[in-house]
Amino acid sequence: MKIWLTRHGQTNLNKRRLMQGLTDEPLNETGLAQARAARERIGDVRFDAVYASPLQRAVITGSIIGGVRPEEVRIDPRLIEADFGRYEQRGFFRLGPFMTLYWAFPELFPAPATVETVASMVARSRSFLQELETQDYENVLIACHGGIIRSLRGYLEERDSGIRWRPKPKNCEIRVYEYKDGRHTFLDAY
Repeated sequence: MKIWLTRHGQTNLNKRRLMQGLTDEPLNETGLAQARAARERIGDVRFDAVYASPLQRAVITGSIIGGVRPEEVRIDPRLIEADFGRYEQRGFFRLGPFMTLYWAFPELFPAPATVETVASMVARSRSFLQELETQDYENVLIACHGGIIRSLRGYLEERDSGIRWRPKPKNCEIRVYEYKDGRHTFLDAY
């Protein structure tokens, strides 16, 4: 099985450099163009299934890149973005020391109160991917978010920490992994 993993396209909150966790912000025109360009980059790949977070920015990105109607995208709440709690919609450079240190180095600093922990993100990513691995898909697309993608990548890259925090995923960047014989292999990036 090939697992195609992508972050949603740009939104106005992204453009304004605001933390965008559970806010259901739609794609802006740039985000729609990014998703269409990503679809063009991968050519005529056909997906057996397209999964996304419940948030519209991920659903629409998955629909465009996956070449399916939005109602055909399979919604899974385990793919939703991290809950930023009281830091939701705050500017990247106005988070204060605790959130700034946590979001920059989660392997060293704990999540501030009201913010979802890395352990929580790792657990839900693992649960989703282990369930996915029981399916008989040739190609599957997962459209999600910049925070949760770090724990999905951690699982797919079989990292002991459960996360792959850096580099930060770009909007509509696609990473392709293969799951075969119980192992994961990174194949390509678009």
